[in-house]
Amino acid sequence: MPTCAAGDARSGGKTPAKALLKRSGRRRVRALASPCMDVAEAFDRARAAQPGWARVPVRRRAAVLLRFHDLLLSRREEIVALVREETGKVRPHAVEEVLAASVVARYYGRRAPHQLRPRRRRGAIPVLTRTTELRHPVGVVGQIVPWNYPLALAVSDALPALAAGNALVTKPDSRTVGTTRWVRERMVEAGLPAQAWQLVTGDGPTVGRAVVDHADHVCFTGSTRTGREVGRRAGERLVGCSLELGGKNALVVLDDADLDRAVDGAVRGCFASAGQLCMSTERIYAHADIADRFLEAFVARTSALVPGVDIGPLISAEHLARVDEHVRDAVSLGATVLTGGHPREQLYYEPTVLADVTPRMRLHAEETFGPVVAVHRFTGDPADLVNDTDYGLNVSLWTRSPARARALAARLRTGQVNVNEAYGSAFGSVDAPMGGRGASGVGARHGAEGIRRFTETQTVAEQRVLPMAPFTLGPLRVEGERYEEFMVRAMRTLKRLRLR
Repeated sequence: MPTCAAGDARSGGKTPAKALLKRSGRRRVRALASPCMDVAEAFDRARAAQPGWARVPVRRRAAVLLRFHDLLLSRREEIVALVREETGKVRPHAVEEVLAASVVARYYGRRAPHQLRPRRRRGAIPVLTRTTELRHPVGVVGQIVPWNYPLALAVSDALPALAAGNALVTKPDSRTVGTTRWVRERMVEAGLPAQAWQLVTGDGPTVGRAVVDHADHVCFTGSTRTGREVGRRAGERLVGCSLELGGKNALVVLDDADLDRAVDGAVRGCFASAGQLCMSTERIYAHADIADRFLEAFVARTSALVPGVDIGPLISAEHLARVDEHVRDAVSLGATVLTGGHPREQLYYEPTVLADVTPRMRLHAEETFGPVVAVHRFTGDPADLVNDTDYGLNVSLWTRSPARARALAARLRTGQVNVNEAYGSAFGSVDAPMGGRGASGVGARHGAEGIRRFTETQTVAEQRVLPMAPFTLGPLRVEGERYEEFMVRAMRTLKRLRLR
């Protein structure tokens, strides 16, 4: 199946960001997608380069990430402009991607050697068995990156995969090829062998499927529907997969919350990147005692957002139509529009707050993925309301009581809980895993889990044979009942001594 590589894998395909920005729409994608290569060929190139990259000591591999970190920050104007041009983000939301990517680069640049080092494990028999756990790269990782956060999400998976000694084949969304290519070029500039990271472009059903069918581990970020198909295909091949999928995320304002801060957090949580963020808030639950004051301030702040300054456009006309369809469906079934509710020119959709949303409406349970939020009042414990969804990605809690927040968080079926913050504190805590539950995905990025998922474990157990030892492991020198009796006594002794 023909597809195309985003740049010449042999030369690094360095194209100045300014030149990329001069191109527009589909013409830019076609220009980036030359010369053509087959997905299988891209994997062949990556597979040929991977053993040499894996032989590079992990500290030297990690040093590439630290050099990339410096290049990313020193050339941030290039990548901010490119992200904005390809996604339509306003500057603060594009800068947020740069900062998130730099944190990941610095974290794995510092921590990868420790996270991948050989580890001593307790042996079968104390003293006589020396057991070590080793980690080896899986081979070639296939990565499918969405359009909504093309920098942060590409880096969050690509860098730990490469630091672990794997090669990489990435399929970015066709609308954001330039951003992914820029990241790859900077990694090559930082010392990554050019062949170790291949880019392929094309449609998801054809090229994305081919990436899944060739990879030794698959990273996919996107819709739950497509994620199920990716997981099924990976499972049939018995290869690992990491899936970050959709969300119907909730924000909870308890009766003791600082309302000014809660309103600020809600505006950011609902409308950052025009709501095109997997961790965006689409449901707000405000305690009845403070709901009127919260909603008055929240609606006022939302109504004051300026398109092009505070909030960017949606990615496409098709997506805008889908968001508007959700709102129209809700209104036709009795929802009340508190502000917004209409599309504008140039793919903008008014930041929208809805009340009186019921389970009959599509946006009650379906992910809207736009600047639309439903508000609800509650009394008592909101845990059941928050958990009433197939998704489980992110929740934001607002309260002055850390104890209340921790107690409520422990009852929520979600991968992340942010207390007195919308989503950034959890996503930015890269030493902790970030993933979803239920329909929001499988596996996690960030933390030790985020790099070890790209490895296979190997246990090396050395059985020492000492002259004074009456046996080896297994009935080789002490046989039959004598061996059985000896081992039973040994197991009981180990338990009493708390050695195993």
